[in-house]
Amino acid sequence: MMHGYQRKRRRPVAEINVVPYIDVMLVLLIIFMATAPIVTQGVKVDLPTGEAEALSTDSKPPVVASIDANGDYYLDIGSGSSAKDVLTLDDVATQVAAMIMLEPERPVVVKADRTIPYEDVIQLMITLQKAGVPSVGLMTDSPQEK
Repeated sequence: MMHGYQRKRRRPVAEINVVPYIDVMLVLLIIFMATAPIVTQGVKVDLPTGEAEALSTDSKPPVVASIDANGDYYLDIGSGSSAKDVLTLDDVATQVAAMIMLEPERPVVVKADRTIPYEDVIQLMITLQKAGVPSVGLMTDSPQEK
């Protein structure tokens, strides 16, 4: 009796090679991890989704940090102080920090001339943030006033 050589039939394996997909995913993960800190830098500002609403009348009067067309800084704390004195950014930070320690719930707004560069407004907002202001509002004219 002669037994011949019998080949086993192999069934084809239907598997997807996922190694290239894992490599691509890891590269994307590294790219997102590297770019995320760059994207999130900046001053946190809550932008309104509709027309801006005025501050409520029952809230305390806001502290107004202003920049005029010449780039001079002024501060109006509202309690009998004059906003006529030209200040430096350090003076603004010192006065606002002292006021925030006394009244932490008092709102702070920035009022800037439309001709002022955006960089100067951001610098003032960063200074206010470093002074301890939790959120800064931006003053605008209503469209009806024009």
